[in-house]
Amino acid sequence: MTLRSKEPRSSHSTKRLGRDTLSYIPLGGLGEIGKNMYAVEYNNNILVIDAGLMFPDSELPGIDYIVPDISYLEANREKVLAVIITHGHEDHTGALAYMLQRLNIPVYGTRLTLGLINSKLQEDLPLFKPDFHEIKAGEIIEIGDFKIRFIAVAHSIPDGVALSIETPLGRIVHTGDFKLDSTPIDGRITDYGAFAEEGDKGVLLLASDSTNAERKGFTPSEKIIGATLDQLFRIYKSRRIIVSSFASNVHRVQQVVDAAVRFNRKIAFLGRSMIKNVEIARELGYLKLDLKMLVNIENINKVNNNNLVIMTTGSQGEPFSGLVTMSRGENRSIKLGARDAVFILASIIPGNEKLVNNTINRLFALGCEVVYEQEKNTHVSGHASAEELKIILNLVKPQYFVPVHGEYKHLVRHSQLAQEVGVPPRNIFILSNGDVLNFTRGAKPKIKGQVANGTILVDGKAMGGISNGIMKERRELAEDGVLVVAAALDDAGNLLAPIAIETQGVFIPDDKPDPNVNINHSYNSRRKIKQHKIYASLKEQIFDELKIAAEKAIRESKDRHGVNIETVSRNIKSRVRDVLKRRNSSFAVVMPVISVNNIDYSHQDFFNI
Repeated sequence: MTLRSKEPRSSHSTKRLGRDTLSYIPLGGLGEIGKNMYAVEYNNNILVIDAGLMFPDSELPGIDYIVPDISYLEANREKVLAVIITHGHEDHTGALAYMLQRLNIPVYGTRLTLGLINSKLQEDLPLFKPDFHEIKAGEIIEIGDFKIRFIAVAHSIPDGVALSIETPLGRIVHTGDFKLDSTPIDGRITDYGAFAEEGDKGVLLLASDSTNAERKGFTPSEKIIGATLDQLFRIYKSRRIIVSSFASNVHRVQQVVDAAVRFNRKIAFLGRSMIKNVEIARELGYLKLDLKMLVNIENINKVNNNNLVIMTTGSQGEPFSGLVTMSRGENRSIKLGARDAVFILASIIPGNEKLVNNTINRLFALGCEVVYEQEKNTHVSGHASAEELKIILNLVKPQYFVPVHGEYKHLVRHSQLAQEVGVPPRNIFILSNGDVLNFTRGAKPKIKGQVANGTILVDGKAMGGISNGIMKERRELAEDGVLVVAAALDDAGNLLAPIAIETQGVFIPDDKPDPNVNINHSYNSRRKIKQHKIYASLKEQIFDELKIAAEKAIRESKDRHGVNIETVSRNIKSRVRDVLKRRNSSFAVVMPVISVNNIDYSHQDFFNI
């Protein structure tokens, strides 16, 4: 199911552009980490760069992931020529399943990138046949009015590329995610020469990765993780070793594999995405792994503790990941204890602190030794820091500059770095998703309005609509639970059976009953009977009071026309909430379910009564 979470401030028709107009349009990835999607438009040609997702926070219960709103591309579908994917991370590829159902366009990417995408599409769209076009760093291809050069960049996943897009109005360089690692694991360094060559030709616009713009200096090389692993493997040489990392970080997997070889250990992989990515990377030649050292997770008990490494997902505390299920004792094959050392080789993504800390605490409670502090060099970033960003700016020498891929603070800091190397402030544009940066021959570039933009919330694999109130409803249910009041009535509105109350996720105290509360315990249609009852618990007393309140609401709802379901439901909600409020026990969502002459009326719009 999907939901457009915000309306565009303005929308442009398919005839928006005049002749000889070039536009750079971010559809996602600005003011946020993830959901990367950018469009380059020249006259009647649109080239899309990346199609990423973003994972939800606690404010979006039940949502699987978030993708960009592609309404503008759909409205201009006859202009959209292709989508180029810069690398295989999900924040750049994860929206393709959503996008390709609506725009059946060619997908360009490197070999590993397309391999990872194809595996995901087979799960999400098993009958869909994508139009893949494999490219390599250094190649130049033409798509419509665009001539694209692919430039090798180092990142935390192999086979990433930057793009130099030549158009009739000028050249746009889009870096994708990168860092200037001089000693990458696979030996494939960022191509400084190619960036310099494009700069010498003249670059109209540079759009560059801003993720680490706040970090001073240079991002360390991925190779330092190898030295860290060597040290940790020596320290914990008598223990079984469990390593948790991002499943897509093939370089990190390679270093764990290499360490296992050096210390004569077998290796097992756990977690669906980890196993899948390892298989793809090995089959395509991006991961060197001798099958003789592999152990099936079901057979790990046949290997001595000091001869085994288990690599798994869960570095961000994801609820159903390998590390988390092990920490909860829910994995059938692996029971953790004092014999285990757990290495978490990842930094915590903002927003995941609580999940990660809870996992670490559970691991310590099981007796494990846990290594996770950043000062132990257990993780390095895949993104360029401030000095590296300035080097790219100096190599490319852009006339205009747009910082991309980052929260707003990152975009601002990156714009300041550009000014430090000589880009005039008037030539720097800090954009928002949906902004249209127009370049017209003989005129200064301008931000000219916005196209439809926003976010699509994806719940499961079905692509239906969700009303705007559903997320509010989910949050209320998640926070306070639901209390269902069931009543069977005749045509005149009289009760045919006792009120029934059921709760899910509702906290009602179960202490000793309150002796000072007298309850009118039962009623019938003929006379009012006041009874006093000795209650075993406060919970029982409150439930009786809730039933009495519901009965009173039903009686008050009767009129000469019989029973009105809307009125009965509204009055039950009001009376029951009064009891809950007075008891200070719960703010539960109250859902009346009324049956009249065996016809059930479940009041679905119970939030809006």
